[in-house]
Amino acid sequence: MTFWNNIYSNFNPIAFDLGFISIHWYGIMYVLALLTALGTAKWIMKRDKLPITDTLLDNYFIWIEVGVILGARIGYILFYDTHTSYYLMNPWQMFNPFMDGTFVGIRGMSYHGAIIGFLLATFAFKYRHKKTDIWGLLDLVALSVPVGYVFGRIGNFLNQELVGRYTEVSWGIYVDGVLRHPSQLYEAFLEGIVVFVILYMYRTRKRFSGELIALYGGLYSVARFIAEFWRAPDFQIGFVYGDWMTKGQALSSLMFLVSFILYLYLYKRQNK
Repeated sequence: MTFWNNIYSNFNPIAFDLGFISIHWYGIMYVLALLTALGTAKWIMKRDKLPITDTLLDNYFIWIEVGVILGARIGYILFYDTHTSYYLMNPWQMFNPFMDGTFVGIRGMSYHGAIIGFLLATFAFKYRHKKTDIWGLLDLVALSVPVGYVFGRIGNFLNQELVGRYTEVSWGIYVDGVLRHPSQLYEAFLEGIVVFVILYMYRTRKRFSGELIALYGGLYSVARFIAEFWRAPDFQIGFVYGDWMTKGQALSSLMFLVSFILYLYLYKRQNK
């Protein structure tokens, strides 16, 4: 497994260099994540004969994609970046892809920030389209997002970021001379594939509208909490509690609590 162990030494995170701009594999994976999520949603929509039109779904995905990008970037600045005050004083710099005149792209995205942006965009979409069954749409999102999420984590792996903790396992990856878990791929499997399979198999048994999105929040939180034990804590933050809990685990715990409360609320509303 020598090649695999040293894959970062033999792999260029830049897919295409056009001179004035570089196209990274991470960006390509991000586009694939969006397209596969939308494609999966349309496939399930037609397979299950859901009362949702292609036009409505396309419009909704545009809204939430804007919300996800804004939320992910701003969330990273607020939750993880060590220069939060600078960005708050100079907000336009959050989305400045140039550094000292060189195109470097936008670095630093938070999943939990993306969730907040997604929810805000959903509320705005519901306000604009008042007759839309928003909980039905959210259930469809719960089924499609995990599929796209797989490509997002592969993008993290190819971009050589969010690396794992030190390990001695044979399939570890050398990062700056240290053998580490390929935790990004663990997350792709747990938070993407496993969550999708569970929700997909359960979808025909759901008891009320909105159940799948509430379950998604809980399942993702558990999967992320587990995966964080193989992922190195953010170097600029370290552990936030004792010598084991990371910032990602703390945020996932909060997300699990919110999802649990949402599930109870929707369940009681259905019974009424």
